[in-house]
Amino acid sequence: MSVRVAIGDFSRMTQLSIKALRHYHDVGLLVPATVDPDSGYRLYDLAQVPVAQVIRRFRDLGMPLDEVRVVLQAPDVATRNEVIVAHLARMELQLSQTQSMVASLRSLLEHPPALVPVRHRSVRAVPALAIAERVIMADLEEWWADAFADLYGTLRLAAVEPADCGGALYPGELFELEVADVVAFVPVPQPVTGGARARMVEVPAAELAVAVHQGPFAELDRTYAAVGSYVAERELGVDGPIREYYLVTAADTSDESQHQTEVCWPIFQTTTA
Repeated sequence: MSVRVAIGDFSRMTQLSIKALRHYHDVGLLVPATVDPDSGYRLYDLAQVPVAQVIRRFRDLGMPLDEVRVVLQAPDVATRNEVIVAHLARMELQLSQTQSMVASLRSLLEHPPALVPVRHRSVRAVPALAIAERVIMADLEEWWADAFADLYGTLRLAAVEPADCGGALYPGELFELEVADVVAFVPVPQPVTGGARARMVEVPAAELAVAVHQGPFAELDRTYAAVGSYVAERELGVDGPIREYYLVTAADTSDESQHQTEVCWPIFQTTTA
């Protein structure tokens, strides 16, 4: 005969709060062995303790309830392990990002900002395959990766080599209001068709103050500050989007310290044609 315990004792055994146990019951993740029809009291079988402990450990690791459900209901070991490995990979990525941010903050606090060389450059208008969409700042990194994967995938399918490195246009509204129409583009030597999102555009000519950022995107604000300060001190600024050109990216090396991004601030013309 199985032994059943009240929700309070089951909570103490599993270190899951009564509130959590009620929620898991409501969503069908951990259903009590019986529920008294008169009092509504939940009773759990002692055999459910290991299941509850597994749920608690996965929740401590930040696994969403839907994924915990898939693990518990997996028809075979391979399916279960696939979900667990995918979650662990996300945790490793989050850990790597946290470590990168900690290193960046420590560097910012312990070392004065390095002098960043700024030069002027005129760029001509160029045809490009582009994705232009309204983007929220909080979603920018994910959108950026997805947009460039789409652009370069479209070029591969069309058997067209890029004419230059990819870039993006960031209107001031993105930084001021945290939402704006952002353009990711790859210059091309000929018109390209295909893909649901990508289309041909002409990236306009511009006069730019340019600095090269060496390192991860997490520290890009340092180079932005350097270029912005240079432009402000010389009263060179004009309206227009900030440009970034991606010289070395994760597609070239996984070592973020080797990544290179040009930060380009629009200025009035200071060079002769």
